[in-house]
Amino acid sequence: MTNLSRKPDAAPPQGTAAVRAREALARKWSYLLSSVVVVALSRDELNAELGDQLDALCAALHGEPFDPAPFEEVGERLVALGYVNEPGLRRTVDVLGKGLLALEEFRGTEQLAVRLVSGIGALTCGFSAARGRAILDQQESIQQSLLKATRDAQRDQRQSEAKFEGVAISSTNGILIVGLDGRVVWANDAVVEILGRRPEPGTRIMELVAPHSIVVFREMMEKVLAERGDFEREPMQLLRGEDDLAKVTLTVSLLRDGEGKPSHVLAVADDDTELALLQGELRRQSLHDVLTGLPNRQFFTTHLETVLRRADPRFGVTVFQLDLDAFGLVCNSLGGRVGEKLLQHVGRRLRAVLSREQAMVARFDGDEFGIVVENSATTPGIAKIMASINADLAEPVFVDDHGLAVSVSAGVVDRPSPDVEPTELLRMADLALRQAKKDQRGQWQLFRGGESTADRRDGALAVVMPGAWEQGDIGVTYQPVRVLATGELAGVEALLHWDLSDRCADLADATGLILPMGEWLIRIAAGQAQWWRQRGELDAQFGVRLTRHQSTDADLVSRVAKVLGETGMPPEKLTLSMPVGVLGVAGAAENLGALAERGVRIALDDFGLGPRDLGWLTELPVVSVLVPKDLVRRRDMRSTALVPAVHDLGVHLCVDGVENGDQAQWWAEAGADLAIGAHFGSPENAGDVLKTLR
Repeated sequence: MTNLSRKPDAAPPQGTAAVRAREALARKWSYLLSSVVVVALSRDELNAELGDQLDALCAALHGEPFDPAPFEEVGERLVALGYVNEPGLRRTVDVLGKGLLALEEFRGTEQLAVRLVSGIGALTCGFSAARGRAILDQQESIQQSLLKATRDAQRDQRQSEAKFEGVAISSTNGILIVGLDGRVVWANDAVVEILGRRPEPGTRIMELVAPHSIVVFREMMEKVLAERGDFEREPMQLLRGEDDLAKVTLTVSLLRDGEGKPSHVLAVADDDTELALLQGELRRQSLHDVLTGLPNRQFFTTHLETVLRRADPRFGVTVFQLDLDAFGLVCNSLGGRVGEKLLQHVGRRLRAVLSREQAMVARFDGDEFGIVVENSATTPGIAKIMASINADLAEPVFVDDHGLAVSVSAGVVDRPSPDVEPTELLRMADLALRQAKKDQRGQWQLFRGGESTADRRDGALAVVMPGAWEQGDIGVTYQPVRVLATGELAGVEALLHWDLSDRCADLADATGLILPMGEWLIRIAAGQAQWWRQRGELDAQFGVRLTRHQSTDADLVSRVAKVLGETGMPPEKLTLSMPVGVLGVAGAAENLGALAERGVRIALDDFGLGPRDLGWLTELPVVSVLVPKDLVRRRDMRSTALVPAVHDLGVHLCVDGVENGDQAQWWAEAGADLAIGAHFGSPENAGDVLKTLR
C-alpha cells in the first residue's frame, strides 16, 4: 500500500494563474471529500495532501508518452487516507473529471479527453484494488481477534477450574458440589475431617444431615433452587459417624453453566467446633491482660457490676486501685524487658496475698492494678491488707540478675453503695490514689465522699479554663509584700485571678494550661511594672510564683528571657518563687540556677515542710523563702527555729497568709523579714492596688 508520507515527483505549473487554478481545484476536492467522510487530517493538511496529488495527476497528463500509473496511485492513496466508501470515490471522479478539463494549462493539449478518461479509469481501478485489500486485511484482523478471544476464553476457563480446584482442595471449609437431584458429585478433603468419612459420588446429601436439622436443610435447598436469593446460610448439625454430630454453619448457593442455567448446588460447611474454640480464646484474650494473664480493666469493670449486686449487705466490697512506686525509674534505668518481668511478678504476688479472700486482681494500664474484695466476717482490715501487700513486695526479687523490691500506693473505696456505677467507682478509687501519691510513696488513701464534690467542681473548672482565659474572664491582680517590722513596701506580687475559683494557678497546673498562661502572667506583670516605673509611679520588686509544672518546664528559662526582652524589665527586678518540694525533680534545680545566672532573684515557696529544705539553701542561689499559710496560722514555737537558720545562710524569710495583727506581731518578734496577706493588703487590679499603695 502507498506510504502516507509519499510526495509525487512533479514540478509545479508555470505562472501564477495556473498555480491558483490548481489550488482552487484542490480545495474544492478537499471540501467535497470532507462532506462525506471524516478522517484524522485537518482541513489545511488535507488541502496540502490533495494539492500534492493533483500536481502528480497534472504532471501525468502533460507527460509524453502518457502513463496512467499516477492516477492508479492516487486511487490507492485515497484508500490509505481513509476514503474507503463509494461516495468518496464518486466525489473524486466528478471533481477531477470536470475540473481537470477546465484548467487553462491544458488548453490545446492533444487527446486530453482520451488521457483523462484513461486516467480516471486507472484511479478507479487503484481505488477498488486498494479497498479490496483493506477489507481483506480487516477481515483477517477480525478473524485473528476472534481466534485469540476463543483461545483466551478456553485458557481462562481452564485456569478458573484449576484455581477453584486448588482453593477447594486446600480450604479448611468442607466443600460439596451437589447435582440438582440432591446427590453428591464432588467433595474436598475438609469434608472428610468434618464427617469422619468421604461421601461417595451419588450419595444423597440428605443422608449426611442430622435428623433434627433436615427440615431446615430442606427449606434452604428449596429456596436456592427456586432462586429466591443468592445464597442461604444456617447453623445445623451433620452426622459424624454413627453416634456423633458435627456442628457446622452450612452455606448453599446455585452454580450455573455457560448459558446461565442452573447446573449444580455448592454447599460450604464451616466447622463451628474450631470456631467456637477460637471465639472462646479470642474472648479470653479480649478480657485478660496479655503480659500478666490477669483480667483487664474491661473484665474488672463488668465483674464489679456483678459483685456489687451480690455483695453481703453488712460487709459490702472494697475496691483498691494500686500504682507501683518508681516503676518509671526501673524501666528507664534497666529497660522495658525488666519492667515487664517486674509487672508479672507483682501480678503473681498480689494474687498470692489475696488467695484466702474472694477477690479479683486485675491489671489496668501501665503499672496500675485493681483489686475488688468481697468482704466477709473474716476479711482483714484495709490497713492490714495494704501492709501485707507492701511487705510481700518489699522482699527482693531477682530479675535478670537485678534484685528489685517495690512498693505500691493505693486509692481505696470501702463498702460503696450497690447502686454506684462501676465506672464511677473506679473514678473514685483513682481520685483517692492521686491523693495518696501526692508528695509521698507507699501510702494508701481512703476515698471520702465529701472530697468528691470539691474535686468534681475543680475538674469542671479546669476543663473550661481555656475558654475563660480566651474571653478575658481570667486576669492579673497584685498584692503588696511588706517589711514585717516597719510595714513599708518591699515589693508587689502578681497573681492569676478568676472569680470562679481562688485556685486558678493550681487548676491550670493540673491541665498543663499553666505553661502558656504562666508565661502570659509574667509578661503582664513585667509590662505593668515597666509602665509604673516609666511614669514614676512605682519602682518596686515584682514577684511571681511558679507552679510545679512550670518549675520543671524545659522551656522555662527561654520563656522568661523572651518576656524580659520584650518588656525591657531589668532581671534583678523580677523574683520568681519555686515550690521547694519540686527541686528533687529533674530539671527544676537546673532551671533555678540558670534563671539566677541571668540576674533573676529566686525564692523558695512552701518552705519548712521538708527535711531537706534548709539543705537546698546551701546548694542554690536563693535570696528568700516563703513560709506557707498553715505554718503561719499555727504559730508553733518550733517554727521559729527556721528564722535564725535561714538568716545564717544570708536568706530573707517571708511569711505568707498573715490575716491579722496578732499573727504579724508574733512573726515579727520571731524575726521574720517580710509578710504577705490580707492584713497587709488583699490582691487588687492594677489601678486599685496603685491607689492603695499611694
